[in-house]
Amino acid sequence: MQEERTGPNQIEVPIVLAFTPNYFVPVATCITSVLQYAGETSKFHFICLLTEALPTAMQELLKDLGAARARFTFMDLTGAVSEEIYVDPKYTIAASYRLLLPSLLPEYDKILYIDCDMIFQNDLSILYHRMDLQDNYMAGVFEATLEVQQAHMQAIGCAPGSYINSGLLLMNLKQLRADDMVSQFLEAAKVEGLAFPDQDVINQLCKGRIVGLPPFWNSIRTFLLPQYKTSFLKFYTEQDWRTVQRRGNVHYTGPKPWNTFTVAFDLWWSYYNRLPVAIKKLITIDPKLVLIATVYRNSLGKFGVKLVQTVYRRLKGRAE
Repeated sequence: MQEERTGPNQIEVPIVLAFTPNYFVPVATCITSVLQYAGETSKFHFICLLTEALPTAMQELLKDLGAARARFTFMDLTGAVSEEIYVDPKYTIAASYRLLLPSLLPEYDKILYIDCDMIFQNDLSILYHRMDLQDNYMAGVFEATLEVQQAHMQAIGCAPGSYINSGLLLMNLKQLRADDMVSQFLEAAKVEGLAFPDQDVINQLCKGRIVGLPPFWNSIRTFLLPQYKTSFLKFYTEQDWRTVQRRGNVHYTGPKPWNTFTVAFDLWWSYYNRLPVAIKKLITIDPKLVLIATVYRNSLGKFGVKLVQTVYRRLKGRAE
């Protein structure tokens, strides 16, 4: 840990992010969106769980983003997770850090955990202060299970529509500590072959004690694309769909907008463009993607890009 922590402030909202240093710019973009949509009096404690020490210069850049509204704690968790834990090659060990939070943060009874590949369009302080978890372990958004996911749900013992996406979690650390859930999480995480290791473990062990949130709090890729609307409406309402489209917190669970053109591309770039130049310099983005983002900023350019995208999809569909 690289910054001395003080006792939790009743007004301050603790938000945990876990990342590797090469994810620094997406993290800064995510935090910018959190601050943008928070009330003027809202204050945050961003707790950064790191796979290795974050350079001091990067720490200072994040602190500058928060200004007077946020403080930061940087925790280097190198070696904190046993090598026996199964880590899918598609993910980093940072994803497993959320399993340790009840032990890592004994001073907090409740925290918010968010993935770094998210952009927020809602005030997280409202969720934190108004949600009473009682004796439940956590709250989050249940995925709208697709047909292709049915076998996986069955394999890990979750009914369709009862599988939570762990990208946004309001966690009851007090209850998780009381029931010694960290040791159970870590033991369950040793099983090889889990499709989404930490997420599967949370769903298996917390089943029945997870409060479902409205889907706009964690709008994953399948909540945003029209081809998945039928599946979405099996578990949520038409009003939920409209709310997601209008102001959902976008979770880029598929392709990332800093790597390729994807769903809600312009939303992520609108926040990236607000970052200080010193932060932007810390990422290399394909010049073609930068050009698309520039063109996409006006309505005519956006129409043109979407037209090209539609034609491409139709031609691809015919070829297949």
